[in-house]
Amino acid sequence: MANSRRTVITGCGALTPIGNDAASIWDSLSAGKSGVQTISAFDVSRLPCRVAGEIRDFVARKHLDNKNEHEKSMGKSLKLMARTIQLGLIAAKFAMKDAGLERGKYDSTRFGIVFGASLISIEVNDIVDASRAAMENSDGGKVDMVGWGAKGIETIEPTWMLKFLPNMAACHISVLYDLQGPSNSITEDDVASLNALGEAHRHIGRGQADAFLVGGADNKISHLSLARHTLFLPFSKRNDDPAGACRPFDRDRDGTVLGEGATVLVVEELEHAKKRGANIVAEVVGFASAFDAKRDGSGLVRAIRAALKEAGIGPEDLDHVNAHGLGAKAQDAWEASALQAAVGNVPVLATKGYTGNLGPAAGVTELGFSLLAMRNGVLPPTINHQATDPDCRLVVHAKGLRPITKAYFLKVGFTGMGQSAAVVVKKC
Repeated sequence: MANSRRTVITGCGALTPIGNDAASIWDSLSAGKSGVQTISAFDVSRLPCRVAGEIRDFVARKHLDNKNEHEKSMGKSLKLMARTIQLGLIAAKFAMKDAGLERGKYDSTRFGIVFGASLISIEVNDIVDASRAAMENSDGGKVDMVGWGAKGIETIEPTWMLKFLPNMAACHISVLYDLQGPSNSITEDDVASLNALGEAHRHIGRGQADAFLVGGADNKISHLSLARHTLFLPFSKRNDDPAGACRPFDRDRDGTVLGEGATVLVVEELEHAKKRGANIVAEVVGFASAFDAKRDGSGLVRAIRAALKEAGIGPEDLDHVNAHGLGAKAQDAWEASALQAAVGNVPVLATKGYTGNLGPAAGVTELGFSLLAMRNGVLPPTINHQATDPDCRLVVHAKGLRPITKAYFLKVGFTGMGQSAAVVVKKC
């Protein structure tokens, strides 16, 4: 699709299990150091998977400046934000600082936000008193729905639901930075933030905005979330080896692990970025999405080919593919089949061994890892990959730091339902 308006990346903010700034994240990536650990937030001894990529010692309030009237006001609203939303808010602050943007010094009506989100699990403690009140006159310790309506519900804060609505990250960030341009929340789980980036790219190309905050956030390290995901996700059982649990495309992989984190990018129209003297990191040159109804890789192939076509390049121009790489048997196999069909033997990097699966934050976080690699001129290894599974015929980069020799990379992602996305990025 020919278009004179080009989309560039001018800032990035991240909170991840391997660091909260570019230097610490790169130190972990280049050293092959995983952030997956035994979960410390609460007792997980009765769960079959007891490891995850956890961000320890995160307190949102510490990152808000009480001398700034807008941040001070936002600090009062933290009680209305689940941890997922708080992570997104602070990552957005980091991104704005990295891009050199300050509220009041840009045209708010031309600045939008598109944010990746998913189901946010409620916090158990928020409903304990209500549940107990609703069990007072029941048999067998069960919640009585009549009691719930009569006694239980009145113990819950009227604004309780606002903590867990998926669109609230975009809402609070918009308020903090007075973003009056296009606004949306993409609720497609693991591809949410990649599709958010694609939507912002399209808006900029059509002239509907000049700048966007694009990102995703998630925290699945909670009682209810882990219990629910245990029922249907293929989790690793390597509880005695947390750092080695997630093994993308490896012959001995036995499942994925979850994580928490947030990443926000600042993307701008090229001339807008130049006019304000921004540091242009990279350009988004191709995007496409598709639905893989059979979960056999055919939809992902279509998305990759369409993104490459928009970028005007072929597989031979790619330095590497940043894969989804769950570390799960079936999913890795069909992703590998798709990558082989679409780009052949282009080297593959998969980074969930470092962080676990960050859900809606995964796409842009992992894309950010490739941006760091391009900046530093070397590709970090896919950790925990010892021997490629015969069902995954890929060239997986797994040993040491490999020099980057080409200007383009491809980032892909998909969900368990089959939604697929592909983004082509060029170093500037």
